[in-house]
Amino acid sequence: MAAYDCDVLVIGAGIVGLSTAHAITRAAPGTRVVVLEKEPGPARHQTGRNSGVIHSGIYYPPGSLKARFALQGSAEMVKFCTEHDIPHEVTGKLIVATDRSELPRLHGLIQRGREHGLPVRELGPAQIAEYEPEVRGLAAIHVGTTGVCDFGAVARRFAALATDAGARIRYGAEVTAIGRRPGRVAVRTADGTVHRARALVNCAGLHCDRIARLAGDAPGMRIVPFRGEYFTLAPERASLVRGLVYPVPDPAFPFLGVHLTRGIDGAVHIGPNAVPALAREGYDWRTIRPTELAGTLTYPGSWRIARRHWRYGAGELHRSLSRHAFADAVRRLLPAAREEDLVPSPAGVRAQAVLPDGTLVDDFLFAETPGMIHVLNAPSPAATASLPIGREVARRVLGLLGQSRA
Repeated sequence: MAAYDCDVLVIGAGIVGLSTAHAITRAAPGTRVVVLEKEPGPARHQTGRNSGVIHSGIYYPPGSLKARFALQGSAEMVKFCTEHDIPHEVTGKLIVATDRSELPRLHGLIQRGREHGLPVRELGPAQIAEYEPEVRGLAAIHVGTTGVCDFGAVARRFAALATDAGARIRYGAEVTAIGRRPGRVAVRTADGTVHRARALVNCAGLHCDRIARLAGDAPGMRIVPFRGEYFTLAPERASLVRGLVYPVPDPAFPFLGVHLTRGIDGAVHIGPNAVPALAREGYDWRTIRPTELAGTLTYPGSWRIARRHWRYGAGELHRSLSRHAFADAVRRLLPAAREEDLVPSPAGVRAQAVLPDGTLVDDFLFAETPGMIHVLNAPSPAATASLPIGREVARRVLGLLGQSRA
């Protein structure tokens, strides 16, 4: 290979890839970083299509990467937004039990929140009404550290900070081939440009497993895309919801169920409804990519998920195809919601890592191979946790560079 173009190549300009570039340039000034992104701008997929919630970390088991990084990241994200004048608000949120069967799980979350040192308060029906007059439930907890922000703006700021420190970001640069030798890697993009680096970081999100295989690595998992479908409350009905209201999550799934989110723009977003996507960037039922769909359908883990959770999936599919059914689900939390109040809103796709046995990977997942760091599972709360995730990936890749330079 010819001389290096840079020290580190980062594939993917979502919030994790850009946070990583920012972290590398801060931790090791002078390190030459190039970010390759196939889209014409940053944050076009998971980062720019989520609910904008700064998660507290209450859902995640103590000792997990999600718990550690979300607890650090939520406070750091609020501080970062404050320092850089990015719209945000610490609103707190309610987690509401609407059925007696949910009460043990709600109490488990209270205990977990206390273990994490979070400000949690138990609420009865009258106290729920003090926070959210139109929400109904048997019991709830209030988590004070949850908030909302514009994660797209955060990602753009990461990009600006990284480029100010010398990083280069190439948009419209889809990676088509990866070659490697000891201590070096070469990446070719669709326009024929070849970049040569000492190390590579794979932050390709929905395509991270494909990039790992392109590099010659066996990721041991596959991304199975799940579309999260949202509605927005009609503007004249937005006063029904003051802040953030979540149901008690189903322990079998890492998805949090249909919830109510007053975003930083003041609009009330309702969702997501989680259904299999027919393409990795399948934001509606009309978007089908046969090769990607075939990859999902022939993966043993997909069928094992389907057999294990078909009842849950059938309910999600029903709500996807029936606005009436979706409205019924919303009314469990918000009885005053009417079907005509729900205005379709842009969907997102969750890059969910699935093991061959059908297990949904429930924690952040990193893999390190010679000259490469792969980020293989970083869905929610990755945006919240993007600052500590970026530092962790930077630490790992700089370690590789140190070994190669020794």
